[in-house]
Amino acid sequence: MRIMNLTLPPPRPTTARLRTGGFTLIELLLVLVILGVLAAIVVPKFAGRTEQARTTAANSQISTFGTVLDAFEVDNGYYPKGKNGIQDLVSQPRDARKWNGPYLKEVPKDPWGNDYIYECPGKNNPTSYDVMSMGPDGRVGGDDDITNWTQTRR
Repeated sequence: MRIMNLTLPPPRPTTARLRTGGFTLIELLLVLVILGVLAAIVVPKFAGRTEQARTTAANSQISTFGTVLDAFEVDNGYYPKGKNGIQDLVSQPRDARKWNGPYLKEVPKDPWGNDYIYECPGKNNPTSYDVMSMGPDGRVGGDDDITNWTQTRR
């Protein structure tokens, strides 16, 4: 008969709790508080960026109009006439014999969803044209209008 020497592990203390992983409620609440403080600092800094991006987009679209209107003028010898003349960039007008378009696939709306205002001859540019976005308020006039006659002054 053989006697085996069995060794048992030392007893565990009964008062100590073993940590099995995960986070406690206090740790989770502390992380949420830190995230809230960071959001309170960061969010206000980016709040005005949306309007700034829309204004930049409107300026870019007005510049694009200038480029394609100049191409139309080079081909035909005149700028599209009247308030709806900007549609002549998409479909050929009856009196444009050398029309080499379409110059645009479609006439875009401004970043606020309004139509651009086009006039030829322009009130501000009597020898060419005026292009304007009414800006965020959607009304003509005021300091939020974006125009081709003030772009170089900004």
